[in-house]
Order: sequence, then C-alpha cells, then structure tokens
Amino acid sequence: MNNKGTLSNAVKMVLPLLLGGAILYWMYRGFDFERVRQVVLHEMDWTWMLLSFPFGIMAMALRGWRWRQTLEPLGQEPRKSVVVNSIFLSYAASLVIPRIGEFTRCGVLKRWEGFSFTKALGTVVTERMVDMLLMLLIVGVTLIVEMSTFGTFFRQTGTNFTGILSGFTWAGWFVTAICLLAVGILLWVLLRHLSIYNKVKTTLSGIWEGITSLRSVRNLPLFLLMTVGIWLCYFLHYYLTFFCFDFTQGLGLSCALVTFVVGSIAVIVPTPNGAGPWHFAVKTMLILYGVQDEQALYFVLIVHTVQTLLVVLVGVYAWARLSFITRNSQDSH
Repeated sequence: MNNKGTLSNAVKMVLPLLLGGAILYWMYRGFDFERVRQVVLHEMDWTWMLLSFPFGIMAMALRGWRWRQTLEPLGQEPRKSVVVNSIFLSYAASLVIPRIGEFTRCGVLKRWEGFSFTKALGTVVTERMVDMLLMLLIVGVTLIVEMSTFGTFFRQTGTNFTGILSGFTWAGWFVTAICLLAVGILLWVLLRHLSIYNKVKTTLSGIWEGITSLRSVRNLPLFLLMTVGIWLCYFLHYYLTFFCFDFTQGLGLSCALVTFVVGSIAVIVPTPNGAGPWHFAVKTMLILYGVQDEQALYFVLIVHTVQTLLVVLVGVYAWARLSFITRNSQDSH
C-alpha cells in the first residue's frame, strides 16, 4: 500500500513537470536566452513590475479573508494570520504538485486551529464554484466586448479562421491535444477520488457541510465584493506588466483582458503554476494582437518567471511566519 502511495505521489509530481517542460522546450528550442538577459537587465521597466507585486499579494490575502468568512458559520473563527498564511503557503505548494495547495491550506488550518479537514475542504469547493461562475462571466463579457475587435483585425489583415487553422503547425496541434488530454486526466482523477469519498459517509458529510456554509455567511455582499476584488487584483497584477516592455505597453486594456482570460483558462491544465500552457496561450494571443513572435516569448517567459518567484518568496514567508504562531489545542474530527 505504501509502495502504491509513493508511486502515485511520484507520478503526480513527475507528469506535470514533464508536460510543462515538454511544452516549454517546444516553445523555446533554439531560443537566444542571452537576449532575455539583456532585456531583463537593460530594456524592461522594473518599476511597473514592482508595482504589480502588491496586487498579486493582495489577491492571495483577499482569498484568505474571504475563506475565513465561509469558515465562520461552521462554528469557529480561525485567526486571520493563520488563514492568510495558509493561502500563501498553498500557492507555493502548488508549484511542486499542481492542485495540492487546496489540501495544504486545509491541513494548515487543522494543524494550527484544530479545524475539521473535511469541513474546510468543503468550503474550498464552495470557493472554487464561486470563482468558476465569476470566471465564466468574465469570459462571456470578454467574448462579447472583443468580438468586434477580432472582426476588425481579421478584415484589416485579410485573415480568416480557416487561414489561422491552416497556419497552425502540427506541433501546435500536438501541444493543444496534450493540454486537452491533461485536463481529461485531471477530471478523471477528481471523479475517481470523489467515488472514494462517497464510500466514507462522515467525510462526505463534512465536505457537504463546508459547501453549504455559504448560505450562513454573515455578510454576503462583503463576500461577493472580496470575490470581485480577488480577480481584479489578479488582473492588475498581470496588466501592469504590460508597461514593463515597449512592445506591449501600447496594446491597451482589451488585449490585456483577452490574454488574461486565455491565460486563466490555460492554467486549468495541471502543470506547476500553469508553466507551459500559460506561456503557449498568452504568447499565441499576443501574436494575434501584432506582437512579434520573439517579443511575445520574452514577455511570457519573464512575466511568468518573476511572478512565480514572488509566489515562492511569499510561500517562504508564510512558512516562517507560521512557525512563530502558537497552535490551538482545540481539535476537531
């Protein structure tokens, strides 16, 4: 049993790395990385990158404060410092194993506050459903608002969807197929785990209690406001990076919104912090807006790397901060 568990954990770690690595290798094969160094040190405006950091951190903090709201109806009021730092740590943990962060933050809550793991997991499911609904709304609005923009682009360039598809290389189709396959595997794994949970009535009951906690949230308008705030901070964290480079600073809000949406969808593919699928999706859309292929590669590589390093630093801070926080002796099942 232990050998099976070890093998399963190894597969969960290795496969996402291989997938992300394969996509990145395909995108950056033959790429001049020395030129990237030149861009980072001498050509990009780091002021805007630094200004984007607070929004990335604030998005995580808001997620922690919002989570605390869904936890309160379950009979406990976990300390804000524990909840927020659990979120910080969860983002860093997901860099090692995709999606493990959701379990990490529930584990931190149980260890430091004695809170039921299954109930906490139920509130996470609730949060994800709310986020998914808002994301679908953003996607829908973006498609409606930008439909004319795409139409103008195609008319002015004489390009049509058939031309785009015919210009899509076999490698591009291969990467897209791999991403879709990975999403399918992820859904299969989730359904498989769900079938296991269904066999354990107490576990399912705890998760359901966590899911329904949203009905008893004290201040629902504040919950919704923080949900909007989370995604607004995510967007600003990304959008401000456009002003770091002379080839993206003039693209405008619409391009930023479209690439943000496409990138957010791409990170569904289980790779560390979306590495690979995010690069591929955002780079493709930037090219659609007139950015040169090489410049688009600079953008996605630098922005994703810097923002990932920020997640690592925040995770290290959270780990250190939690070590100084006393654990609650109260214990829950």
